[in-house]
Amino acid sequence: MQMDWRETNPASEKCEGFRPMLGLFVAGDELSDAERTEVAQHLAQCEECSAEVEQERELLGMLSAHRAEPDAALLASCRANLEEALDREEEGGWLRRKFGVFLPSNWLSPEPAWSAALLVMIGFSVGLFGPRWLERPRANPAPTVEISKPTSNIAESVTEEPAPAPVSEISPLDLHNADVASINVFPADAGAAPQVELHMRGAEPMTVQGTVDDDSVKRVLLYILRNNNRFDPDVRLNAVDLLRERSQDPEVRSALCRSVQTDGNAAVRLKALEALNGAEPQQIIRDTLLGALTDDTNPGVRVEAINSLREMAEKGQVASDSHMLEVLRDRMQHDPNTYIRLQSAAAIRDLDPGQK
Repeated sequence: MQMDWRETNPASEKCEGFRPMLGLFVAGDELSDAERTEVAQHLAQCEECSAEVEQERELLGMLSAHRAEPDAALLASCRANLEEALDREEEGGWLRRKFGVFLPSNWLSPEPAWSAALLVMIGFSVGLFGPRWLERPRANPAPTVEISKPTSNIAESVTEEPAPAPVSEISPLDLHNADVASINVFPADAGAAPQVELHMRGAEPMTVQGTVDDDSVKRVLLYILRNNNRFDPDVRLNAVDLLRERSQDPEVRSALCRSVQTDGNAAVRLKALEALNGAEPQQIIRDTLLGALTDDTNPGVRVEAINSLREMAEKGQVASDSHMLEVLRDRMQHDPNTYIRLQSAAAIRDLDPGQK
């Protein structure tokens, strides 16, 4: 016959009532004075509970030895996060109290059976009437215009679309408000002028097509050179290159001279000088070359200017005067480029053989 443990160990049965309080006894102030006195009297008589208390004290001492105080900044951050979470909870609770009755979760959950029936009815209604509500009458096809040709009785049905603005309708105001995005050149047959395509950005994008001989294309290219601060150097270089074929035109010649004098890009100034080479010699070209030789800071531009002056002097296309000789003597003596100094001296000899 197996005997009950409590019958054979009456002391252990008595310890069962004290064991839950042993940890609290070791912790310190967790028990009342009466309970602490009762536990102390029991420990004086029970070696088993005394041993367990010693183990608890050793464990507590080990934990206390390795305990690190939290960082002050961490504590402050935790307090701030806690206060913010409490504020949000309080605000959310106020909103739920005021408007919770309108939330589906509050009136569906208490009555699950009625809620399920209501959801089934809503789904059935959407499936039945939804397609009808979503159906819309199809848009009518675009109107067509019948265009009759005088030479034929056949009528063609075409879709009416806004036609692009003709080239002739580009006004100075359009040029002022537009920006030339790119210039495309398409080679033509031998002896024919190449086709030019100018893409312009503005309130309404425009495309100007034609050859350099067309006044509309010429007008846009001249506008680019006269307003060089508005356009990219690549666009200005293309404009100069295209207008070279019309360098005998007084307007084109004037715009090229302006580019030599005012354009901020040395490559554009140099190409404009090259475009003027071979144009009919006039006072404006001579003055432009002398101005570039005197004032331009780029040596390549000055070299092109002195070469053009020498070529014109050799051909007898330019007459010397005191101003021109004065400029050439100054360059011969003070220009930092050796080639320009030598060419200036040679130009003086070509213009005035009596000069040494």
